[in-house]
Amino acid sequence: MKEADRPDTSPGPHPVDFVRAAVIEDIQSGRFEGRVHTRFPPEPNGYLHIGHAKAICIDFGIAAEFNGLCNLRFDDTNPTKEDVEYVESIREDIHWLGFDWEDRLFYASDYFEQLYQFAVQLIKAGKAYVCDLSPEEIRRGRGSLTAPGVPSPYRNRPVEENLDLFRRMRDGEFPEASRVLRAKIDMASPNLNLRDPVIYRILHASHHRTGDRWCIYPTYDYAHPLSDSIEGITHSICTLEFENHRPLYDWFLEQLGVFHSRQIEFARLNLTYTVMSKRKLLELVQAGFVSGWDDPRMPTLCGLRRRGYTPEAIKNFCSIIGVTKTNSLTDIALLEHCLRENLNKTSPRAMAVLRPLRVVIDNYPEEQVEQLEAVNNPEDPGMGTRPVPFSRVLYIERDDFREDPPRKYRRLAPGREVRLRYGYFITCTDVVKDPDTGDVLELHCTYDPATRGGAAPDGRKVKGTIHWVSAAHAVECEVRLYDRLFAVEGPSDVPADRDFKDFLNPESLVVLTGCRCEPSLATAAPGARFQFERIGYFCVDPDSTPDVPVFNRTVPLRDSWAKIEKKLATASR
Repeated sequence: MKEADRPDTSPGPHPVDFVRAAVIEDIQSGRFEGRVHTRFPPEPNGYLHIGHAKAICIDFGIAAEFNGLCNLRFDDTNPTKEDVEYVESIREDIHWLGFDWEDRLFYASDYFEQLYQFAVQLIKAGKAYVCDLSPEEIRRGRGSLTAPGVPSPYRNRPVEENLDLFRRMRDGEFPEASRVLRAKIDMASPNLNLRDPVIYRILHASHHRTGDRWCIYPTYDYAHPLSDSIEGITHSICTLEFENHRPLYDWFLEQLGVFHSRQIEFARLNLTYTVMSKRKLLELVQAGFVSGWDDPRMPTLCGLRRRGYTPEAIKNFCSIIGVTKTNSLTDIALLEHCLRENLNKTSPRAMAVLRPLRVVIDNYPEEQVEQLEAVNNPEDPGMGTRPVPFSRVLYIERDDFREDPPRKYRRLAPGREVRLRYGYFITCTDVVKDPDTGDVLELHCTYDPATRGGAAPDGRKVKGTIHWVSAAHAVECEVRLYDRLFAVEGPSDVPADRDFKDFLNPESLVVLTGCRCEPSLATAAPGARFQFERIGYFCVDPDSTPDVPVFNRTVPLRDSWAKIEKKLATASR
């Protein structure tokens, strides 16, 4: 390749981490003729989660940065766990993140015949053999980190016998798990992955693409490097647990003399208060601890999308945490920070009252309704304003009133004046209580007509501003307050005698009915995001209807008063 034709190796918006440095090195040395061709190879046995988002950003991002290509290839080599549902969800999630594989959609099953012929080639070269040991016998025979493996009694079968048995395995003559094909490498290797690994097993299972055409299926360690080779992948970027598999990756490509991709490993994403294991996530779904893969408490991309996360926030998070060689635990607060940063700039504001308390403004005309002007987003003047109806009877948050307020409490209390957001100054003059329980049922207030818009002509100041909705115009809605699914930072690192499900957060979902929101939200489309002023960011759930809108809490606002209350509660114990 001529120098002028080489891809641009400038790092663009990303720092030059060790993966990008390796790509730059290969381009500058002329390896792979200067090409950059990556792939994202998910197994269609579950839904993608936030950890996969990091891999997607690396695979597709590096290809884009260096004017290369990125394939989407499904590693569909285990028909017992795979489903078309997962294939479709993975495609949808990648597109939602903003990446596209164009015409480069592939499946490992596309290469089943070619992979079979490669196995035949290994047998003919004396590099593979059919083994009749049971899976348990094979496992025991592998040895340990301190003891070498024990060679299979079938290791030195003649080539012709191996070829015949392997053909008959393909033809379905043998029971499931009765025989396997193993690579013949080194049973004394310090790397256990090189101790004659299984490369084909018998599975009498229907495949979602090939049906019943095959009853032998390749293992991941065998299919993956050869699929990379077939597609001309230059940089096979994978997570750190495959570092010890790299010698095996290289061994298959070297023995077969085919195009040799370069495998590079990075540390996977681990988040606090989260499990990333697809097995554990599936267990949560099947046992009914969550409502499904798209439950907004799940770390799946479809769950995050339903909760109100944005692709931009996720991609920014992945960029900030970077690409490292060391496994670590990332605080989920960083992900939430990235989300707030994005939603603060892009979400229109609205007013909603989650736990309504009725307020009557006694000196406000009974039949009068005003349309007050509310700002849609102070971060973006281009979003303009909206009218908000104001009338004699309002709802405010129950937490915004205290009959006996503690020190530093700046909201409404008997005799105290506060500002209504976009409205007037009001003063509480009376409290109506339930005679049996003593619960506050209603507040009576007066308002100052001269303070329309939230400022007093005489210059007096108030310490608190609260939000509200007009009782006559408010829309009744349901609000789902989602929180972290687990109550401990590391639910995957629980003691051996405990189940990770023992650490689920019982307050991870609180459903509030009878909430009230301003009328502008009545027709909001599913997926629309808003900042409920002074409360947090919310997203319209697909369950929402025009009669009863449903909002999911995406992430709360930072609440300095909550911190003060927590300190007071702690001090009083």
